[in-house]
Amino acid sequence: MTRAVFLDRDGVLIRTFVRQGVPHPPQTLDQVEVLPGVAHALHMLRVEGFELVVVTNQPDVARGTQTRGAVEAINAELGRQLPLDEICVCYHDTADRCACRKPAPGMLLAAAQRRGIDLASSFMVGDRGSDIAAGTAAGCASFLIQTPYSKCDKVKPHALATDLADVARQILSFPRLPEQRSQESSCPACLPFESRFSPMAPTFRA
Repeated sequence: MTRAVFLDRDGVLIRTFVRQGVPHPPQTLDQVEVLPGVAHALHMLRVEGFELVVVTNQPDVARGTQTRGAVEAINAELGRQLPLDEICVCYHDTADRCACRKPAPGMLLAAAQRRGIDLASSFMVGDRGSDIAAGTAAGCASFLIQTPYSKCDKVKPHALATDLADVARQILSFPRLPEQRSQESSCPACLPFESRFSPMAPTFRA
C-alpha cells in the first residue's frame, strides 16, 4: 500500500477570494493563482513517495453560481502545473446530505480504495475545520493551515502550519526507521501523532 497526502484545493493550493470573511474559489481560469511554495512542496512530498490527491468541495455548482465545466477546466490546469495524482470533487451542497462532501470522509475513502492508499499512514491538509474533520474520520493525521477563516473549533488538527511548504517540512522532518524504509505502507511521520455514497467525481488523474 502507498502513503498519500490529501489536499484541499482552495486556500491550500490556490488563492481564494475572501469576501465578508468567507472564502470563495476562483470562478475562471484567469483567476487561478497557485500559492507561493506549493509546487516545490508537492515535489518534495512526491520525491519521498507520497501520492498527492486533491479532495475539494465545489458546492457552487449545486447552487447554480458555477458550472461543472469551469471547475473541471481549473482542475485540469492544476493537473498541468502541479505534480498531482488525482483531483476528486464533490459537487453537492450541504442539503444533499451526501457521503462525499467534507466533513464526511467519502472522497478520501474512495480514493484510498481506488489507489491502494494506507489511510493510517497518510495525511490530510486543509484550511478549514471540515477538512480536518474529514481527515480525522478517514483515519489520517491532519494539518490545519491557519487563516482568518479557518474555524476549526469542533475538531482538533494534529498540527498547525502556515502554508503547504511548512506542512511538507513538518511531514519530512521525522526520521524514518530502517525497517520502515523498506515498507511502503509504514509512515514514520505518523509516529509522533496521537492517531495511531453519493457520486463523487475524480476530474483529473495522472
